[in-house]
Amino acid sequence: MPPIIAISNLTKTYASGLQALKRIDLEIRKGEIFALLGPNGAGKTTLISIICGIVTPSTGTVLADGHDIVRDYRTARSKIGLVPQELTTGAFETVWNTVSFSRGLFGRAPSAAHLEKVLRDLSLWDKRHDRIMTLSGGMKRRVLIAKALAHEPEILFLDEPTAGVDVELRRDMWGLVRALRDSGVTIILTTHYIDEAEEMADRIGVINKGELILVEEKTGLMKKLGKKQMTLHLQEPMAHIPAGLHEWPLVLKDDGNELEYNFDAREESTGIPALLRRLSELGIAFKDLQTQQSSLEDIFVSLVGKNAAGNNPASERA
Repeated sequence: MPPIIAISNLTKTYASGLQALKRIDLEIRKGEIFALLGPNGAGKTTLISIICGIVTPSTGTVLADGHDIVRDYRTARSKIGLVPQELTTGAFETVWNTVSFSRGLFGRAPSAAHLEKVLRDLSLWDKRHDRIMTLSGGMKRRVLIAKALAHEPEILFLDEPTAGVDVELRRDMWGLVRALRDSGVTIILTTHYIDEAEEMADRIGVINKGELILVEEKTGLMKKLGKKQMTLHLQEPMAHIPAGLHEWPLVLKDDGNELEYNFDAREESTGIPALLRRLSELGIAFKDLQTQQSSLEDIFVSLVGKNAAGNNPASERA
C-alpha cells in the first residue's frame, strides 16, 4: 500500500538565512498514529505547515494521498485536517456555524448528518448553539478538532493538542485520537510530552534542529535502545560488595539492602544468569527481584543530546 504522506528531500530556509528544515525524507502509512517528537524550535510546526500548504518549501516534494501539495494544492489540502496549537476561533459564532463554515471552505456540500456525527463524537452536540466565547478551554480545543474534521479529511494533524490542558482532558484527548484512528483517519501528532507519544503512537519520529534523526516503530525503539535495570532486594543487608562480584557493575543502595545491576538489553549476553549463579555460590539470598526498562523519555534525551553534540563545533575540536 502506498504511503498516505510521502516527503522527499524537503528543506526550508527563510530569508534571514535560518535553515528550519534540513533534507527531510519521510513516509507515513495510512491509518497509523505517527508522533513527531522534538524540543521547542526543532522544526515540528514548520514541517506540518509545509505539508498543510501554509509555508512554502525551499526544495523537495510532498505528496498527500498521491497529490502534490504545490502543483495540486486544492485536492491535496482537501485530504488534510489541521488542529493548530493556538485556540483561534470566532468568539461570537456558535459551534454549529463555525464548523459548518469550515466545511464550506473546502467546497463540500452541506451535510447536517456528518456535522452532527462529528459533534456527537466530540461531545459537542449539546453545545452546538452556544457561542464559542462561553466554552471552556477544553471544549474550544474540541471545536478546533471538529472544524478540522468537518470536510471529512483522511489525514489529521494535531499540533501540540494537549498543550496547556489539565491531566483529565489529556486522557480524554488520547481516547479521542484512538477513536479517530479506528475510524480510518491517519493521525500525525506533534508533541514534546514524552508520555503522550509512548501512550498513543504506532511509530515515532524525532526531529532536532531541522533534522529528522530517527524514525522507528515505538515497540522496536523501546527494545532497541532501552537500557534495563535489575534490582535485587536482599534478605540481609550488605556492608560492601564482595570481591567475587566485581566483574559485574553492581551498585549497593538503600543502606545495603538493595543490589542494583544495569545492563544493555541489546547485548547477546546480559550477564544475569551468571550473576544469579554467583550470588547463590556466595550464599547471598534475595527476597525480591525487579527489572525496569528505561522510558522513552530517557531515549529521547539521549538522542537529542547526541545530535546536539554532533552539531557542536566545540565538540568536534575536543
